[in-house]
Amino acid sequence: MKITILGSGTSQGVPVIACDCEVCLSENPKDKRLRSSVMVEVDNKTIIIDTGPDFREQMLREKVEKVDAVLFTHEHKDHVAGLDDIRAFNHKWKKDMQIYASERVEIALKREFHYVFSGNDYPGIPKININTIDSNPFKIGSTKIVPINALHYKLPVFGFRINNFVYLTDLSFISEEEKEKIKNADLLILDALRKKKHISHFNLEQALDLIVELKPKKALLTHISHFMGKHEDVIKELPSHVSPAFDGEEIFI
Repeated sequence: MKITILGSGTSQGVPVIACDCEVCLSENPKDKRLRSSVMVEVDNKTIIIDTGPDFREQMLREKVEKVDAVLFTHEHKDHVAGLDDIRAFNHKWKKDMQIYASERVEIALKREFHYVFSGNDYPGIPKININTIDSNPFKIGSTKIVPINALHYKLPVFGFRINNFVYLTDLSFISEEEKEKIKNADLLILDALRKKKHISHFNLEQALDLIVELKPKKALLTHISHFMGKHEDVIKELPSHVSPAFDGEEIFI
């Protein structure tokens, strides 16, 4: 399995518009963070988790020619706003894009992208087939996907386990029962917004505590804001098996 970090930044990305902090002014490419998303290549399938506002740029940067499915963690704009750009894959492969989302996220997509679902088959609109998911495991081809329930403050969100890879972004709480789904992972990609506590995200301390508890072989931090600090400074503070994710990073497990 190959995992590519499409974006590792928070809802505003890094640099933040009009910000002149040292992180936003950094010339290190690892301090340039598009909105959070990952690409998973497994069993001859390419799966995207979340299509944020930077989806088009991410696809072009990684030279992606084929996407088989999109999974959505939740309905916030920084995770769904790029959905319209899946139409490029419709045109190339002459088939609908398979979308996997909870019923709540499905309702939000139909509201935000009403023209896609209006029944008016306007030329050029995305062709989408929504597969409604709940807490039960499902398959994409031969690959088993296990949804993981968490809370983003009061908003229910999904993480996903794909084989021995777990992706959990935008969360502030996860139950003991759901933690069982994460154990023995080879790779955990986990929300860590900043060092100071936040109402709807894990901060660095909370993320590290969960990593110690669940003992993945390797962990990457994502949904990182400019308040976390520079990449090269943060990495010095972390255990050897934990690091801040960076855009374009590739991991093979």
